[in-house]
Amino acid sequence: MTLQFRADVDLRPHNTFGMAVRAAHFCQLDDASDLPSLLAHPLYRQGPVLWLGGGSNLLLTRDYPGLVIKVALAGIRLLGEDGDDVIVEAAAGENWHGFVQHVLDQGWFGLENLSLIPGTVGASPVQNIGAYGVEVKDRLLEVVCARLDRNGEALTLSNAECRFGYRDSVFKREAAGRLLVTAVRFRLSRRSDLRTGYGDIQKQLQADGVDQPTPLDVSRAVVAIRQSKLPDPAVLGNAGSFFKNPVVDAGQAAELLERHPQLPNYPAADGRVKLAAGWLIDQCGLKGYRDGDAGVHDKQALVLVNHGQATGAQMHALARKVQDSVSEKFGVALEPEPLIL
Repeated sequence: MTLQFRADVDLRPHNTFGMAVRAAHFCQLDDASDLPSLLAHPLYRQGPVLWLGGGSNLLLTRDYPGLVIKVALAGIRLLGEDGDDVIVEAAAGENWHGFVQHVLDQGWFGLENLSLIPGTVGASPVQNIGAYGVEVKDRLLEVVCARLDRNGEALTLSNAECRFGYRDSVFKREAAGRLLVTAVRFRLSRRSDLRTGYGDIQKQLQADGVDQPTPLDVSRAVVAIRQSKLPDPAVLGNAGSFFKNPVVDAGQAAELLERHPQLPNYPAADGRVKLAAGWLIDQCGLKGYRDGDAGVHDKQALVLVNHGQATGAQMHALARKVQDSVSEKFGVALEPEPLIL
């Protein structure tokens, strides 16, 4: 397939905030075999370059002066079976929720708690996406990458080599700009191992009249919960949860809980404690706050929304206001989840 390069391209359809910014040049990668040609192209070599998936974890504050590459690699295949386990590979450009629904339809379980998370399969290991007690690392086997510094040479990383952390991975650190995720392999199971004790899943299952849930029931419950709390980007521009839940040391957590006993908290690694960023923002009186068309969602304070005509700079200023408010009231630093350009 021949690569097509376009100039002065509107990026509104390619970012879920709906920011009205433009790319100096734009190209869509549909076939991994085109990577060597792409990497040798003058527009790529002169840079700068932005690799783009679903655009759901991105805040664009200005026009992009270089080349934007949309990763649209497609395909899902069963690689192997071992007893009840199945190994499934999905190309990086596959829609994440579509992939989750596909494997559930095949009777392959383990990703049901991650239903309706926006974005692509390729972004899932980069961000180590997670929800309702499950992270993608729990079911990820390997990540297939292309080495951008070696003409697209293939490289496969094991789960351990991805060095996953909370919303973190090697792809956000040492491998940033060096490795491009082209496919992800998962170890799923024909046996259900449900995790329903986190968040509102039990409440939703009860509301649905489900006493003995299946993985499909859990998926439907997660979808219902997310739809009740999170705005549809097609209706109200957003990037999902804008801030990571902060992780603090045990001493700071104890002090905060003494002053705010209702603060939701969860055990984290190394004896640290994860706090609920949405609760902290809500306690600052910012849920539903609006400055022009830049706002905090009125049902979930963790979500910043574009009510129509907000600029990236206005959204960024709102994010800083939220950070400053939480820092002043609680002494806790909030870290944005999306990439801010």
